[in-house]
Amino acid sequence: MKIVVVALPGSGKTTIMNFVKQRLPDVKVVNYGDVMFEIAKQRFGVQHRDEMRKKIPVEEYRKIQEEAAEYIASLPGDVLIDTHASIKIGGGYYPGLPDRIISKLKPDVILLLEYDPKDILERRKKDPERFRDVESEEEVEMQQQANRLFAFAAANAGESTVHVLSFRGRPQNRPFEHSETAADYIVNLILRSRQKS
Repeated sequence: MKIVVVALPGSGKTTIMNFVKQRLPDVKVVNYGDVMFEIAKQRFGVQHRDEMRKKIPVEEYRKIQEEAAEYIASLPGDVLIDTHASIKIGGGYYPGLPDRIISKLKPDVILLLEYDPKDILERRKKDPERFRDVESEEEVEMQQQANRLFAFAAANAGESTVHVLSFRGRPQNRPFEHSETAADYIVNLILRSRQKS
């Protein structure tokens, strides 16, 4: 089973993937941006992932996207793909899973995670390793809406199902509660798929 997990930067996707790996160590977790970064680093000398969308021309960005998709699609077994439904480039939103990419990946499920914008902004403040733009709650919400539209468009092109897991209005009662809930959801999807095989 291939599951594409999409959410805004700062949503905690890496933490979610780590929880899944603890429960299902044989699942491959691939960060789409990391695969792209390795290609971009060799070709364009970018120093960090957040520099890619600012320094690489869109045409070259597209080529890198395709190379990454071909590599990820070739991975056998159950694969979790950590990526974004939309990427902010040049003041607009660029599709993270355009038709030419999603048709190469052919995921079974696109899992869209949504959060209260203030929660995303708080998480971003705690991640000093990244070089993210400072955004308002309104800008975060606008991109979440773009993500939803892009996720459904990608599912149509990839003939995938979309699952929306919303944590809006759901405060955490303990640290990582949202991440654990999302990980449980993913583990259950994979286990159900294995039972059918």
